[in-house]
Amino acid sequence: MKILVAVDGSEISVRAAKYAGALARKLAKPAKIFLVAVESAPFPGVVSRIGKEAMDAIHAENHERMLAPARKALARSKADVREVPVVGEPAEAILAAAGDNKAELVVMGSHGRGSVKGLLLGSVSSKVIAQAELPVTIIR
Repeated sequence: MKILVAVDGSEISVRAAKYAGALARKLAKPAKIFLVAVESAPFPGVVSRIGKEAMDAIHAENHERMLAPARKALARSKADVREVPVVGEPAEAILAAAGDNKAELVVMGSHGRGSVKGLLLGSVSSKVIAQAELPVTIIR
């Protein structure tokens, strides 16, 4: 089974990664887990002001911050874990990564770093649920 886990470095995305790892352990065949970290695209003109190399370094640093906690949570997992850093609109990028990697399940937190505390379901989660053509598991 191919499981895509959307991560942003938040505690709830680490719980999503742990859930995917636990699910993978219960499967008869080894699973592949794709950790997808989506960094929003910079505002227009930012790249021309700071340069492409500087922007790439910022994206790499932010992707590492998002992926490191989930990587640690899955360190003992027997699943084949792959990291997918992406720049773009979060919901669209998650769905595109799911399609590109032929994921059979998306696991993600109910809200992430960008959500207002107390919201029941974040906007990215809502968009993914509304547009996905595959099962989506939301972790709270």
